[in-house]
Amino acid sequence: QERFEQSGGGLVEPGGSLNLSCVASGFFTDHNVIGIFRQAPGKEREGVSCIGNGDNSVAHKQYIDSVKDRFIISRDNAKNLVVLRMNNLKPEDTAVYSCATGSTCLVFPHAEYFKRWGQGTQVTVSS
Repeated sequence: QERFEQSGGGLVEPGGSLNLSCVASGFFTDHNVIGIFRQAPGKEREGVSCIGNGDNSVAHKQYIDSVKDRFIISRDNAKNLVVLRMNNLKPEDTAVYSCATGSTCLVFPHAEYFKRWGQGTQVTVSS
């Protein structure tokens, strides 16, 4: 089955940092756009970040306004790996985070255009 295997996340105090790792299982990531979404309790799923295909040094990267200058998305195609580095975390970042593939970041953050979803990883920011 083609999907992402996710790791990272956890519990951190406000201002702390976490990494979310997504490793592709059953497919290669180098030609795929990768989107990261999150869903907080009682809220709709929202797109957080999208990284275009190709090498990390030239790949297109985009973020929602609320995480710009705090989150960094990167990819390592040799490892079929995408990492979201989350810095200066805030309580409002608390959510389940998921990775998925798409054909282009132009359709981001519309989740219906993404597939091969990971299992979801809980991120909790609390003192």
